[in-house]
Amino acid sequence: MSTYRVAIDVGGTFTDVFVFNEKTGDISVTKTSSTPSNPEVGILDGIDKANISGKDISMFSHGTTVGTNALIERKLPKTALITTKGFRDVPEIRRGTKQDLWDAYKDVAPPYIQRRDRFELNERVDYAGNILVEVEEAEIRSLAQKLKKRGVESIAICFMNSYINNANELKTLKVLQEEIPGVYLCASSSILPEIFEHERMSTTIINAVLGPIVSTYIHSLEEKVKDKGYNGDILVLHSGGGVMTSETVPKYAARLASSGIAAGAIASKYIANLCGFQNAIGLDMGGTSTDISLMYDGQLKITKDWSIEYGYPIGFPSIEILTIGAGGGSLAWVDEGRSLRNGPQSAGAVPGPACYQRGGEDPTNTDANLVLGRLSTELLDGQMSLNKEAALQAVRKIGAQFGYSDEEAANAILKVANANMCDALRLISVRKGYDPRDFALVAFGGAGALHSAYLAKEIDIPNVIVPAHPGVAAAMGCLLVDVRHDVSKTFVKDIQDTSVEELEEEFQSLEMEAANLLKQEGIAEENMNLVRYLEMRYLGQWRTLSTPIGRPIDSLETALNTFHNEHERAYAFSNKDQHVEIYGLRVEAIGAVPKPQIVKESPNGTIEDAIKGYRDVFFEESGGYVNTPVYDRKKVPTLSILQGPAILDQLDSTVVLPPGFTAEIDPYKNIIMTYTK
Repeated sequence: MSTYRVAIDVGGTFTDVFVFNEKTGDISVTKTSSTPSNPEVGILDGIDKANISGKDISMFSHGTTVGTNALIERKLPKTALITTKGFRDVPEIRRGTKQDLWDAYKDVAPPYIQRRDRFELNERVDYAGNILVEVEEAEIRSLAQKLKKRGVESIAICFMNSYINNANELKTLKVLQEEIPGVYLCASSSILPEIFEHERMSTTIINAVLGPIVSTYIHSLEEKVKDKGYNGDILVLHSGGGVMTSETVPKYAARLASSGIAAGAIASKYIANLCGFQNAIGLDMGGTSTDISLMYDGQLKITKDWSIEYGYPIGFPSIEILTIGAGGGSLAWVDEGRSLRNGPQSAGAVPGPACYQRGGEDPTNTDANLVLGRLSTELLDGQMSLNKEAALQAVRKIGAQFGYSDEEAANAILKVANANMCDALRLISVRKGYDPRDFALVAFGGAGALHSAYLAKEIDIPNVIVPAHPGVAAAMGCLLVDVRHDVSKTFVKDIQDTSVEELEEEFQSLEMEAANLLKQEGIAEENMNLVRYLEMRYLGQWRTLSTPIGRPIDSLETALNTFHNEHERAYAFSNKDQHVEIYGLRVEAIGAVPKPQIVKESPNGTIEDAIKGYRDVFFEESGGYVNTPVYDRKKVPTLSILQGPAILDQLDSTVVLPPGFTAEIDPYKNIIMTYTK
């Protein structure tokens, strides 16, 4: 009988494996090197390294960077866009904005589909959904033959106003299916039936370019894990913080554009709640980047304003995550003005930091931590050796440019990295109206616990939580999510002119569609939960706020008051005399799946037994090197209290407890650090 639930998170440097034994409640973790050119290999290596076979797995869930990497590297299939006559250049025009307003020489990345592969058909639907010009079948068939000769692998269809009447889109889709069978097709009215042509077209294009890639990947992975004896569904995490089965993944490929990133946010929420915190900021610092998320009042913040590359939005609801180029492998360098910089360039998995001795020669954060004694020369319980001399040689490149000693150079590298992360923490909290002093910082990823105490001290976050398995927390997040889909539609009307009956009818229609999606995923009706949201804004405004509403709707007054209160918090402004407009309706469809329950542990052993040695660690606040105790974290008993400075080693991460910090180990083996000076 299958007894293991397995979750795997494929990162840029490492593939993390989290295994939960359903019978005993035991947890085991492991890591293996990622294989970016063939991610399935890293996944299978991780399963082998966990010493389990496919027939022992009862549930397999994973987050993947396949979609993200494909968009960044532009390794995309030949894709065509078919749109309304006169709108061929919408992907080029975008919103006419730039990420850096003052950099006249920095161009926005080019569209995912080149102009020569964007085609127009003569059709027109007005604002009210009336068909003014019906698309002609002969014109579609003629275009289909041209696309067939060009060897197109995927086609995106996006007609203007199809969100309100999709008859022309569906007709085009049907004819193309007849003329070019086997080509991946997606229509905007099925992907994102919402107003604003750029956002809808961009989402449809990204879905089209990723569709064949994701389909090939998921089918290949299915075959390989089946060969290992696993015959269940492969659950894949998507941007909204839920999972989809392999049957649904190809249809909504764009949702995988931030698959692995969302897993960390889910884990952060779970861990903070476990420790009794309702407000938390997640800090997922890996080898290549740092992903930052925010939970307020027990809920992760959701956004529809996100992208992998600036200018090309993805309109599916996503957990709001800020990603910056700050990881263990981020490179330190000196710019033309002779200022020290850190990232976003990274040594990645190959060649990696200089201390890995895989060909890397430039200094990274990992090298700096090793030079300062914060990292051991042995990682992964001795499975990986680091060369301190190689790290010193790399760090000295920075020291030579500023006249710094080895320690000063390494410390400067880490201070710049910490400053970058503090800026990002402020962006996701202070800039959005949240006070960091009301939050806990959940630090995970392979490098998060090395830096987290200094970040919390800098921006006045009172508590830092380091989970029991920080290096594989994102993988654990893959086991903590439900099947989830979001179904939405544009509905523009003043709330004063909207009746409860009208909204109830619209929501019931969306719920039928949402429930059907869950049924396709194999979710039983008793495990379905449908949550309704109104997208609302003050009349004349551009941006909207998502407001929950009851099911069934008894009154619109509660939703209206919630909107005013949230607007006050987010923008320091509200006006109850101002007219409020409903802009859209959304149903969040959640299909519950079994989740592991982490059990409390009683104290076992003494804190002295956990000390495995001492080493000199550099702490600037102490004036230099301090002979610091190094603990084997597995042996540190629950309910223990530690005073900094201290280092805690474990297979998947290293925890730095600086001077002035106190750490308490809770019954779930989480470390809760507090600054006491």
